[in-house]
Amino acid sequence: MTGFLLQRVMQAAIIMIVMSVIVFAGIYAIGNPLEVLLPPDAPQDIRARVIERFGLDRPLWEQYGLYIWNLFHGDLGRSYIYNEPVLSLIFGRLPATIELVFTAVLGALFIGVPLGMWAGYKPDAVSSRLIMAVSVLGFSVPTFWVGLILILTFAVNLGWLPSGGRGDTVLVFGVPWSIFTVDGWSHLVLPAINLALFKLAIMIRLARAGTREVMLSDTVKFARAAGLSEGTIVRRHVLKLIAIPIATVFGLELASTLAFAVVTETIFSWPGVGKLIIDSIKNLDRPVMMAYLILVSALFVTINLAVDLVYAVLDPRLRRGRTA
Repeated sequence: MTGFLLQRVMQAAIIMIVMSVIVFAGIYAIGNPLEVLLPPDAPQDIRARVIERFGLDRPLWEQYGLYIWNLFHGDLGRSYIYNEPVLSLIFGRLPATIELVFTAVLGALFIGVPLGMWAGYKPDAVSSRLIMAVSVLGFSVPTFWVGLILILTFAVNLGWLPSGGRGDTVLVFGVPWSIFTVDGWSHLVLPAINLALFKLAIMIRLARAGTREVMLSDTVKFARAAGLSEGTIVRRHVLKLIAIPIATVFGLELASTLAFAVVTETIFSWPGVGKLIIDSIKNLDRPVMMAYLILVSALFVTINLAVDLVYAVLDPRLRRGRTA
């Protein structure tokens, strides 16, 4: 297990180095930040000072080396637009994204898996067909269209829920959270539903396919022959056997949703990291773009490592294989 963990950590380090080179070259090779930092009629001496201040006159490899040096010292740069440290800027928006993403993904998990298992256990039932129809809807309908329909229905026509914003927040350990207020939940419901629909469809399909496969296996046949009840078989055997692919998809979907909840945050004016990166791309705010992509890469690598460790916990065969 220790050797496996060290191997994964080394792979993660190599991936992060390669990703940092690709991201840096891609971002710093396009656009001209002077268009953001200075007005068009700025004097030449001021332009020269700004170029020297941000190291824009240095070769690309030297700029990359300086960026990595600062990165290891906890400095991801300073935003051109907001004129504040990028790390504090991103972390200031991160709680809003975290509560939105976790609400959506956990809701999809705890609703989608039972529905999918039921659809796999009773594939010919009318309820199972309705469940699969919902999953098809989740795959087929674009996220931005669902968001607009939700706003039009529940915010404009019915007036039940607000159409955007985060609502009231409460400080918990110095961090503002809206999930601890009623007004915050009223603002959270629509964007969370919009973000969760596609994830819900994935969980339903995955749980249904896994349940169908396991229900036809010898494990379930032997369990029935041993006199176990259907509920016990589903809880002890079916759920355990389909847990590994569900854990894999859950980890990957959690990472991708945290990284790319851009559409939902833009539609609902949710003040999270996704909306921040969209604004940074529009304004060519290089430090914010670079820091965001580096943190996203680290997030994916970390969650993939965590998923690998969860494998070993869920499947004793993997645990024995790693320690053998």
